[in-house]
Amino acid sequence: MKNFKYIMVFIGLVIFGSGCSDNLLEEETFSQLSPKDMFQTKKGAQSVLYGAYSEASTLFKTANFRLTEEWVCDQEWNTGGWVNRVYQQLANYTWDASTEWVSDWWDPAYAIIRNANSIIDKEEELPNDVRALYIAEARFIRVFAYRYLYSMYGAVPLRTSNNDPLEMPRSSDEEILNFIENELLEIVPILPEPGEEEVLGRANKGAALSLLCKFYLNTKQWSKCADTAQDIIDLNYYQLFPEYNGLFKVENNGNREMIFVFSSKVSGNWEGCVYINGWFPANFWKEPISGFEYTSNMNNWGAQYRLFDDFYNSFELNDARQNSIITEYIAFDGNTIQLLGNNNSRSFKFWPDSNAIGMDHGNDVPHIRYADILLARAEALNELNGPNAESIALINQVRNRSELDDITIDAFPAKEVLRDHILKERGWEFYGEKIRREDLIRQGKLIEYARNRGAENAKEFHTLFPIPQSEMNANTLMEQNPGY
Repeated sequence: MKNFKYIMVFIGLVIFGSGCSDNLLEEETFSQLSPKDMFQTKKGAQSVLYGAYSEASTLFKTANFRLTEEWVCDQEWNTGGWVNRVYQQLANYTWDASTEWVSDWWDPAYAIIRNANSIIDKEEELPNDVRALYIAEARFIRVFAYRYLYSMYGAVPLRTSNNDPLEMPRSSDEEILNFIENELLEIVPILPEPGEEEVLGRANKGAALSLLCKFYLNTKQWSKCADTAQDIIDLNYYQLFPEYNGLFKVENNGNREMIFVFSSKVSGNWEGCVYINGWFPANFWKEPISGFEYTSNMNNWGAQYRLFDDFYNSFELNDARQNSIITEYIAFDGNTIQLLGNNNSRSFKFWPDSNAIGMDHGNDVPHIRYADILLARAEALNELNGPNAESIALINQVRNRSELDDITIDAFPAKEVLRDHILKERGWEFYGEKIRREDLIRQGKLIEYARNRGAENAKEFHTLFPIPQSEMNANTLMEQNPGY
């Protein structure tokens, strides 16, 4: 496996680049530490741990990963820019193992695993006062990588040490599912309580439980999902941010709805939140309702991310979540350009940062937030019991924040009816947050929706991406996913 051919490289040189202020994760350079001494000091071991966080942060914040999770779905489309070729392949389901972007998640994920294993392999060398915590965090960030590898590729080689052979076969489905579950269960008691972690962005109990909850949700382990969601609620720490349209703004970074986030550094070097650059319309100058104006320190990409009218029109009347979508704008020539009606509305959910540098904006990028946990428990309880009062109450918590009336249980005569509503609710709540693909797969809708919008090539095997051809060539023990 090519990611592990270089494991003897001095891991301390890995740079962590996703902090944005003094209270966030920041990289430090330790040029005087030799590889032999690296793990024997807190700072040395921390630099390697931050390297694993860095790989995860860089990967999760990139536009490419968001695209693979959204552009195979039913809400967004694109024209222009170098990514338009990627969009065409995703939208039309024409990718294969040799497609370049197929490896864009595989390679960085195994880099995360390599860096985490570097800490775990040296457990006995770590300073006593941080040993248990650093091992727990390394296991957390490693299982984060495996959880997404499994989502995208299915069972993969399970590397728990950098001393494992370079070539390994895929694990069984049972092996990797048990590994993900057991790792998270074992580290929860070791990790700090929410808000007590040293800096924002490092793992805590809430982050580990939320990763476990979403894992149970997407593997349809309904009882465990419901129970774990309740464990998170019972922490009595997380809460919905009162205003949906302020939730993702820079000034509200660190709010208690964000259970696990990747923070952003505004540097101009791809260390920030880059999503808004593709959502700016051509020649965008001003958003007429808020008065926001585009400034020269920002970047407007050639890529043009757009929302389908059918999605915009699916919102209920007066849903505040719809207000994060702009339907017209004022161009530099002063003309007002209409977007709605042309499949061209734009998501301004990650509201532009006035202090942006080029493509980098300072918005935190959430991995899991509290609304997701509330809706996960609602869905799990419905799958277990059919429509029930608690599921309805949990959904209404999320709806009420968006100024919507309560739904009532009598509107849902069967489990399937409420299931369909929860899927819609999740679409309105989480558009653009890299969740839609998994939601559609879980509810058996991904391929159906793709075919309905004209992607005739979409087949059931497309719920997984192919193992990258480069990996197939490097690892003779690897087996390709069916259909590719």
